[in-house]
Amino acid sequence: MAEKTESKEKVRLLTVVREDVLLRQRDVYPKEEKVDTWPHLVKRELIALLAATIVVVAWSLLQDAPLEHLANPNETPHEAKAPWYFVGLQELLVYFDPWIAGVVLPTIILVGLALIPYIDPDPVKGVGRYNVRNRKFAASCFIGGFAMWFILIVVGQYLRGPFWNFYLPWESREVAKPVEEALVSFPLPAGIAFLVCYGALVLILPAVFFQKFFFKLGLIRYFITMNLFAGLLFVLIKIFLRIAFNVKYVLVTPWFNI
Repeated sequence: MAEKTESKEKVRLLTVVREDVLLRQRDVYPKEEKVDTWPHLVKRELIALLAATIVVVAWSLLQDAPLEHLANPNETPHEAKAPWYFVGLQELLVYFDPWIAGVVLPTIILVGLALIPYIDPDPVKGVGRYNVRNRKFAASCFIGGFAMWFILIVVGQYLRGPFWNFYLPWESREVAKPVEEALVSFPLPAGIAFLVCYGALVLILPAVFFQKFFFKLGLIRYFITMNLFAGLLFVLIKIFLRIAFNVKYVLVTPWFNI
C-alpha cells in the first residue's frame, strides 16, 4: 500500500480590510473611471513637458539678457539683486534674520509642501489622489505656500528699487525715496507673550471649532499640520507688521531674532 503524503500549505495573513472601506472605494472611484498610467497619464505628462520646454526655449531666444560691466570693488551699486530665483530669499531678508530667511524658512516650506500629501489620513482619497476636489485642505495649503514663494519673487524683482526701497510700477526709480523710518522691535516679554498666544490660537481654535477635522487627523497629524500652517501664516503676519507698523522683530534674544 503506497504511503500517502499530506502536503500542508502555510498561509500568512497579510492584512485585513474593512468592508466599509471597500464599499467607499467602489462608490467614490467606480471601475469605469480608472485608467492605466501607461499610456494615458504618461502621454499627457510628455505633452506638458514638451510644451513647457518650447515656452522656455522661445522665451530665452526672445528675451535679451546682456552681461553687465565688470564689478568695481570701490563702488557699490544702488540696486543689487540676486538672480530671479533667489530674489524671494533676498526679499525675506527684509523681514527676518539671515539664517532664518535663508535656511530655516526655505527648509520648512520645502519639507512642509512635501509632507502635505502624506498627512491626509483618508484611506481612499488620501492614497494616490491629488485632485483639488477630494483633497481641498491639502491642495489649498500647497497652492498657498507655492504661490507665496512666487509672490516674494515678483515683489523683489519688480517692486524693489535702489537701496531696496519699495517702488510701485508707475514710480520712477530715478527719484530717490526718503530713508525708511526707524524700526521698532517688541520687548522680550511682549514678544514671548505674542508668540505663545499666536501658537495657542493656531493650535487650539481649529480643534475647538472644527472638531471633525481634529478627530479625523488625530493628535500627531493635527500637531504637524497646524505647526506647518502656523509657520506659513506667520510669514504673512510678519510682513504685515513690517509694512504697516515698522516692526523689525517680534522676538529679540542674544542668540536669534524672529
